[in-house]
Amino acid sequence: MKHLKVLAFTHQRIDLKELGKLVICNQTLADRLKTVKERFDIDEIFYIGTCNRVEFVLSTCRDLTPDFIKDFLQSFQFCIPQDHIDEFVSRAFVYQDLDALRHLLRISCSLESLVVGEKEILAQVRKCYESCREAGFTGDYLRLVMSQVVKAAKEVYTQTKIAKNPVSVVSLAYRKLHELKMCSNSRILIIGAGETNKNISKYLQKHKYSNFAVFNRTLSKAEDLAKDLNGEAYCLEDLTTYKKGFDVIITCTSAVEPILTNEIYQCLLNGETDKKVIVDLAIPNDTHPDVLEQNLVNFIEVRSLQEVANKNMQERYEELVHAEQIIELNIEEFKPLLKQRRVELAMREVPMKIKEIRNVAVNSVFAEDIEQLDNNSREVLEKIINYMEKKYISVPMVMAKEILVNHS
Repeated sequence: MKHLKVLAFTHQRIDLKELGKLVICNQTLADRLKTVKERFDIDEIFYIGTCNRVEFVLSTCRDLTPDFIKDFLQSFQFCIPQDHIDEFVSRAFVYQDLDALRHLLRISCSLESLVVGEKEILAQVRKCYESCREAGFTGDYLRLVMSQVVKAAKEVYTQTKIAKNPVSVVSLAYRKLHELKMCSNSRILIIGAGETNKNISKYLQKHKYSNFAVFNRTLSKAEDLAKDLNGEAYCLEDLTTYKKGFDVIITCTSAVEPILTNEIYQCLLNGETDKKVIVDLAIPNDTHPDVLEQNLVNFIEVRSLQEVANKNMQERYEELVHAEQIIELNIEEFKPLLKQRRVELAMREVPMKIKEIRNVAVNSVFAEDIEQLDNNSREVLEKIINYMEKKYISVPMVMAKEILVNHS
């Protein structure tokens, strides 16, 4: 395990904007990894890049000293001023041996993510690894490591409740909407074009909702979001004149006073009397209390969702102990697997050597004796030799595994 190293730069020590300077685009990744791999004589390498971490997983005998890390970063030609390199070096996490394996297991199980329990990190790590494997930067050793990483992550996600309940207000809001069984052609008005509404819009679009109208104080931002949703864009002032009706209003603005007054709500109703849905994710609420008091409304608001999110997050943290136990079991399990694989690699020439001995014996040393045998005797001899060959191949490999794995 001593050759397994991880060099990590994460949100824990580096501002996300600064972390972006270490991101490598897919178009240049292969060339840059090839250069670094050859320069530092690294056996295997793969790169992990997500929204809050950049990591390099290495199989190398090199020590990850500050000088090595500095040369390593400079070799990638990142857009980092020369006088800032040392700061990045000082903020790096370095993991080696079992700590490196434990770290890879922890990040793939989301234990070190911004949001514990988000399964996306496993898919991201696997995708990064596969990309580098296909480019020829990884070999048998990191293949074994990644196999154990994936196995452990799947066990954590299936045997614990760490990812069971959603912890983001947006995902909870969508779930509430889904429970109301709104049809995919429901008329959805989106008030505000900030990140929260963009995120919930992605959920809606993913689940085939298609009828959107976006209102925002700055029309250009409404147009950008509406374009993504194949919807219509309006200024915020157009709420008072909009006459196409609605089934759902989703609102999240930074206004300090309610945007959705009862007067505006009546204009939007345009005479319709059926029960509507309002999803208000703003703090303070965009919806005036009069709207809820004087109209039939299913109201989904941010405070109640946040309470559920906090409860779910607490439940996830309570599962951390169980997740850590699964990780440690997988680390202990990996040690003999690695030893076993080393035996297999060390003894893979045994079959070839035995076949060579057989060929010399049959075609040279005992060739004249075999020629004097009748056909039936030759067939029996061939069966005996084949049987002996298989046993001579398997027995030493089994014995070597038992000695190395069970008695080391």
